Amino acid sequence: MKPSDQEILRIAFLHLAPVAGDVGGNRNLLIKGMEAAAKLGAQWVLTPELCICGYSFADAIGTGWIEPQPDPWMAQLCQKAAALHMTLFLGQPEREPQSGVLFNSVFAVSEGRVVGRHRKINALRKGAEAWSTPGTRATPFPVPPVGKVGLMICGDAFSPDIALGLKDQGARMLISSAAWAPGFHGPAGEWERCTRDTGLPLLVCNRSGADRNLDFRKAQSIVAKDGRRIWSFSAPSSTVIVMDWNLATANLASRTCQRVAL
Repeated sequence: MKPSDQEILRIAFLHLAPVAGDVGGNRNLLIKGMEAAAKLGAQWVLTPELCICGYSFADAIGTGWIEPQPDPWMAQLCQKAAALHMTLFLGQPEREPQSGVLFNSVFAVSEGRVVGRHRKINALRKGAEAWSTPGTRATPFPVPPVGKVGLMICGDAFSPDIALGLKDQGARMLISSAAWAPGFHGPAGEWERCTRDTGLPLLVCNRSGADRNLDFRKAQSIVAKDGRRIWSFSAPSSTVIVMDWNLATANLASRTCQRVAL
């Protein structure tokens, strides 16, 4: 039986290649990706980890530019997402207003406002992530039309208790932003294990391009369910991929995807 339009959620993965330290250029790339996704009818738009600044940004531009969120630019972005009738999951750093502590975060923007955020728990304390402080808790929050959604960032998939904790709090879907390059330290079944442990589907938006120290051109965005990877995508440069998700079955509505190179 063909699903009705009410059962289908069209989701765009912005498999972007942000340039480390080029905040202005990366913001423009994000907007371009959002507009391309809107033309394809996307209702949800996922972005990679730190897509606004690139993964290894701190060596290039430092951290003084990072603001509490939503800052004026993000407030404008929220209105842009509302005008495009989309929910946006945005990966970017933030500053805690009272303490000034910095976090690697992902924000959920729905109906023009921030409805949830997650601060990376398994943040590395050296190298490209030395600037960030680990988050302490993952909490799901309602995002229409799915219900409660649990957010993770990249290496949060290493710790089984994070995904399991989201499930125990009522999450119905897991979404992860990522900047996880293939190779010796690349993903090796962690995403699939999250779905096997929880019984929840996991959608991961990874990135592309060559960073200052890592090569993401073969990195994969994926969908995992029931302990296995049921879809994956990679591209050597910025690409928007749009797929249909069946809300009734919590599975892909079709293996057919649309893609647009940026």
